[in-house]
This record gives sequence, structure tokens and C-alpha cells, in this order.
Amino acid sequence: MPDAFENILGQAQVRDFLRATIVHDRVSHAYLFTGPAGSNKTLAAYAFSQAILCKEGGCPDCDCCQRVMRRKHPDVRYFAPEGVGGYLVEQVREIITDTGLAPIQASRKVYILDRVDLLGTQAANAFLKTLEEPPEDVVLILLGRTRESVLPTIVSRCQVVPFRHIPAGEAAGILSQNTGASTQLAHIAIQACGGSITNAVDFLKSPERMAFRAQVLEVLGSLALADDWDVLTYAQDLVVKARSPLDVVRAAQDEELAESADFLAKSAIRQLEARNKRMLSAASLESLRQMTAIIRSWLRDIMVVCGGCLGLVINTDIQSTIEEAAGRTDVARTVAALEACRHADEAIAYNVSPETCIDALLFEIREVLYGTSRANKAPV
Repeated sequence: MPDAFENILGQAQVRDFLRATIVHDRVSHAYLFTGPAGSNKTLAAYAFSQAILCKEGGCPDCDCCQRVMRRKHPDVRYFAPEGVGGYLVEQVREIITDTGLAPIQASRKVYILDRVDLLGTQAANAFLKTLEEPPEDVVLILLGRTRESVLPTIVSRCQVVPFRHIPAGEAAGILSQNTGASTQLAHIAIQACGGSITNAVDFLKSPERMAFRAQVLEVLGSLALADDWDVLTYAQDLVVKARSPLDVVRAAQDEELAESADFLAKSAIRQLEARNKRMLSAASLESLRQMTAIIRSWLRDIMVVCGGCLGLVINTDIQSTIEEAAGRTDVARTVAALEACRHADEAIAYNVSPETCIDALLFEIREVLYGTSRANKAPV
């Protein structure tokens, strides 16, 4: 019988553990899910939230499960670091205050805190009492990259659930098996989504995301001959395109608020508005990360071609343009371009302007790959 956990792909042990926890009514007050990016921690956190709030243990067809699945349930709160380099103490105090409020629709509330490996000592100290003894109707699910990267005082107060790294080849096989996509398309989707099977499933379902990938790759293929004005225009167009899915999210949020306005108290409406703002911020960050993941997949293919391994190219639909780019550069310069991509990801995570990040990244890629300086002045 289908349940909330069936889509946690590639993590059989985690899936079995979470199911058993619900079946035997052993839900603890705090969990720490640890694993690399793309290991399905966030999906598992939402699936577990469904099962915790659903009267049938995560059916997953009821209105409660559907709302959690669509990330619209007011009693499932998602948080990510808002400060430069981590969580702000003020942000943590707001979360603590929020845990003291009654649930809006369900009998319990679930708080999902992403990247708690970026929870510094001061912010963590403010959180410890709540983490150790939260209100009886609150469950805390913390997400971190590794157990060692999370402060020991946090780890000791949580039940740790480790997620394994899923190799790209295995992830593509799982994706192909569960969606019917060709092996080639599954590999492309996995690379475009930074290794995340969950995001890759959504990617394959979206013609808009596939079209966005094509636009990013077209821009990258044009960089060798682009002047400064071209690069600025490319960056602007890509950022606008990356943000276009947010219009759909925003419209759905406005509709939900309009439907809820008649029966929810003002305090509950404010909670929904705050949640919607966080969701928009997370969706914007995800779109930008997908752009940089597509760029990394292109650079990776250039590197393997430079190394003489043509059979390892992932983006085979543009292999001729990849080989052309590889003919203009070498492995060392491609590695430098990949490092620039990593710096762009960090800057985006630190809330640097997306336009500034993508401008700088495209200029840097052009310069390090092809030795093209910024001396090409844009027309006045």
C-alpha cells in the first residue's frame, strides 16, 4: 500500500526506519538527518512530517498529506540560514518563539531546519533548551551535511539518522527506473539537479526547466566569442528566466491566503505570510543552484573531453559544441572554471545579488577558459 515514504529513493534503510517509527508510535522530539547534498534528506523530512501529522500515518492521499507534500501546510515550517555564513541568533530566537504557538490546523507542528552545520555556537546556545525540551506538540527535524560538521551539543540532543551518498550512476538508474526516462536523459537530469533524485524527477516533468537548461547551455557555448556587453545581457536573461517559476509559486500562495482569510486569525495569517516568504526565498535559491549545476555539468564534460574520455560526456545532445569548447582550452583551465562556479554557489548562499553572482561567474568562465580578458568594453 502506498505511503508517504515510498518516494524516498535510494535510501532503503532510512525509509524502513521512519516507517517503523510511525508504526510503533516512537516519534522522538528531535532528529538530525545527516548526508550529502542530493541524498534526499529534505524529501524524507517532508515525508516524515506527513506521517507525523496524518491521522492515518502518512496515507498519502488526505488533505493533510497533500498540503505537506505541496509544502503548503501551515504546521510544517521550513527554515534555512538567513545570515552570511549561517543562522542568525535573531532568526533562532524567532523560531523558538514560534514553537510556543499553537498549531494552526493539525494537532502537532514540525520544524525542518536545513543546514544546521551552519548553526554557529552563539545561535546554537540560544536553541539548546528548546531542542532538548520542545513543547509536547513540536517535532524538530534538523538537516546537516555530516555528523562531524554539526556542533556536538546539537548532535547529543537529537536522534541521528544517516543518509548515504548516492553515486551519480546509481541515481540516474533509480531515476530512469522510476520515471521511464532514457538513461541518457536521466544522467542529464541528475547532473542538472546537482545529484538530487527528487529534484531530477521534477526537472523531467517540467518543459520549462528543460528549456531553461537549453538556454543556459546555449549561453555557455557562446561565451568564447562574446564581448562584455553580450555577457551582461546573457546574465540578465538567465536570472530573469531562473526566477520565472516563482511567479507560479507566488500566485498559488496568494490564492491560498485569500481562501484562508475568512476563517484564520490575524496571527495565523501572519504565520502563513512568513512561511510563504521563506518558501519564495528557498525556491529562488533552488533555481539559481540549478543554473550553476547545469554550468558545472557543462564544464565537467569539457574536462573529460580535454582528457580524451569522449565516452564519459553527459550532455551528449550538445557534444559537438562541448568538443569545440574543449578544443579552445585545457583541463587546468576547466578546473579553475569549476572553482569559480563553487565560489558563485557560496556567494548565492550568502544572499549576494543573483545578477552580480551570475555576471561575475560568466565573466570568470570566459576569462579562465579562453584567456579572454574584460578589456572588451561594452558599447556606450
